[in-house]
Amino acid sequence: MLKDKIMKPNNTVLLVLAVIWSLIGAGVARAADAKEEKKPQQKAFNNVDVAGFEKLRADKQNVVLDVRTQKEFVAGHIPGAVNIDVNAPDFQEKVSKLDKTRTYLLHCAGGVRSAKACDKMSTLDFPKLYNLEGGFRAWEKAGNKPEK
Repeated sequence: MLKDKIMKPNNTVLLVLAVIWSLIGAGVARAADAKEEKKPQQKAFNNVDVAGFEKLRADKQNVVLDVRTQKEFVAGHIPGAVNIDVNAPDFQEKVSKLDKTRTYLLHCAGGVRSAKACDKMSTLDFPKLYNLEGGFRAWEKAGNKPEK
């Protein structure tokens, strides 16, 4: 009788083993997913300081893109800049018409909106994007004179 109990599997034991096996499998799957998520993402744009921005701006093939509002742009802007407001509803439509082979130097007032614009443009496959750290204020503070 004792031999029969030892040799005969108990349903509770089988259930516990099945649950443990399922949890182990789920843990392995989650670990594989975590490895996928930890892959470093390639940065969509480069941040540059004022000196780096000016060096890039010296190449007249590069496009200076001011993503501030039209009101901010009219009050003063970097000479030669093109204005497309990043918060305008038609921002993506307008930038999608730009030449993707060109290099774009983006700025706003302080650098936050232009970083947002760089992110949006990178989703549209613009490969050469530079964001001016500190934005227009940093550019002006460095002694540069805006155009009106």
